[in-house]
Amino acid sequence: MKLAAAVLLSIALPASTHAADSGIDAARQRGTLVAGISYPLPAYVAGAKFRTPESPESTLVEDIGKRLRRKLGTPKTDSSNAAQWIKSGRADVVLALIDDNDALRRDAGVAIIPTGYSAGAMAIMRSDTDIKSWEQLKGRTVCLSEGGAYVGKIAAKYGAIEKVQRAPADSLLSLRIGACDAAVHDDTMLNDLLKLPEWKKFSARLPVQSRRTLIFAVRADDATSISYLKQASADWAAGNFWSELKKKWVNNVAFEVYLDQNVPDCH
Repeated sequence: MKLAAAVLLSIALPASTHAADSGIDAARQRGTLVAGISYPLPAYVAGAKFRTPESPESTLVEDIGKRLRRKLGTPKTDSSNAAQWIKSGRADVVLALIDDNDALRRDAGVAIIPTGYSAGAMAIMRSDTDIKSWEQLKGRTVCLSEGGAYVGKIAAKYGAIEKVQRAPADSLLSLRIGACDAAVHDDTMLNDLLKLPEWKKFSARLPVQSRRTLIFAVRADDATSISYLKQASADWAAGNFWSELKKKWVNNVAFEVYLDQNVPDCH
């Protein structure tokens, strides 16, 4: 952990000297793109089980890094501090999930570029569940994943007992074996997962809530970065990038659940 922190610090501190420059140009000169995201992926440990993260943000920054042919630095950020990171030059770009009323949208010093991804909270349960509304989650166990956008919110709003798991696969596995009453994740991904035959018994769902858009945030005066990221987003929208990303997420998560389920589905 100390080594990782030192590496990240060595990446982030030089970035501040380029606060007046384009973030993309600074990344090219530095050799590293510093992209703030909400859930930097933990370093892989040999022998550990691979887990697909909730958000596609890491995939997006990896694609931008490949386009630039630069390494990545991914400090942990969110919409509440995104403006500080990009205005100070500590980050070249920040990815954040924001709703229509987020303060970031009203910051004249920040430019927002939609990535093409949006999602809301979807709760899924066994098909024979007695839970018919979000309010009925009060006192019930709800599984979520680390780095997910809904951690803390379901307990605060509905009085649910949150059980935060390492990744979506762990949360969904807990649902299947009866360790939680519901699992809450992005509807954009869950809708496709529930099309698989093995998930038919767990396809009860509640109406989607709290839809938000995944955006890039850069300085408003950074025309180079704005243009570059708009083009990247346009490329993703024009091709099969998003459909392939969702397909890969669903297949990976379903396979991770399958590999780890060593007890029958709950009855």
